[in-house]
Amino acid sequence: MVLLSHIFYRMFSKAESKKLREDFWIAFGKSYPRKWILYNTKVKGLAFKFHFDLKKAMVSIDIETDDLERRITLWEKFQSLQSLLQSEEYLPDAVFDEAFFLSNGKEISRIYVTLENVSIHNKNTWQETMIFLSQQMARIELFFQDFREIIE
Repeated sequence: MVLLSHIFYRMFSKAESKKLREDFWIAFGKSYPRKWILYNTKVKGLAFKFHFDLKKAMVSIDIETDDLERRITLWEKFQSLQSLLQSEEYLPDAVFDEAFFLSNGKEISRIYVTLENVSIHNKNTWQETMIFLSQQMARIELFFQDFREIIE
């Protein structure tokens, strides 16, 4: 028999979970008060996203357009820049996923980095997560600024 006494799982109601999510994003905004590019890339179908759930945090470059030809074109541009994006200056641990499926079933192309073993329900992991999200998004934005002309 395996004892899991050192692992504590707590179930949260939907309202508690929603409140924790709101509290995290408010705290993140106060700790890192800057205007992120996110959806305002001015490149159709291209967005930068933060994600934090019960198991991991993620920062991503999402190519999500219903125009498949446009998606392929953008994906090929990022692939041509892959070795640069994965350099130490930007995102050495970036994962390229040409066919990523969102929870709603929509297929997108995504380039992302993750921080594992953190949870939005565990405030003890919030600071580490905020640092990760801020640093990684700053690197994505720097890469985008440096190579914007190629990506557009």
